[in-house]
Amino acid sequence: MLEIGQQAPDFELLNQDGQPVRLSDLRGKKVVLFFFPKANTMGCNAQACGFRDEFETIRAANAVVFGVSADSVETLRRWKADKNLPYDLLSDPSHQMLERWGTWGIPMLGLVKIPVVNRSYYVVGEDGRIIAGKVNIGPQDSVREALEAVGVRTEASRSVSP
Repeated sequence: MLEIGQQAPDFELLNQDGQPVRLSDLRGKKVVLFFFPKANTMGCNAQACGFRDEFETIRAANAVVFGVSADSVETLRRWKADKNLPYDLLSDPSHQMLERWGTWGIPMLGLVKIPVVNRSYYVVGEDGRIIAGKVNIGPQDSVREALEAVGVRTEASRSVSP
């Protein structure tokens, strides 16, 4: 797993429209990256739609959102349209970025890794450093923790804080 405070590894991936997206081009904004195993499956729908439903709140916090998976550009294009997702989805079929970010493969019994994206999130600060992240997290928890990392108080934190 990447460490909080370290420089986020740069990447360039194609979005659902086949257009390149480079992390280093986003300096000056917070970047929320959520990683999901497979488009249009139950947990991934919950995660992606959770970020969709909080999109305006995240944008108001000077942040952008990207979903990342090993799915094809075409699969991501269809899923984005079907679920009305207002942010880009990024395709990494070679798994190179996913591996560098520690999100490729789910450990099984400590011996082998299942070759699939491990549901995760990272938040990159305006300066390009990692400010939050967790590998192997539930869909709703990834949304809640990412919101908190960009400075948005969630219902859970509002109910505890005065």
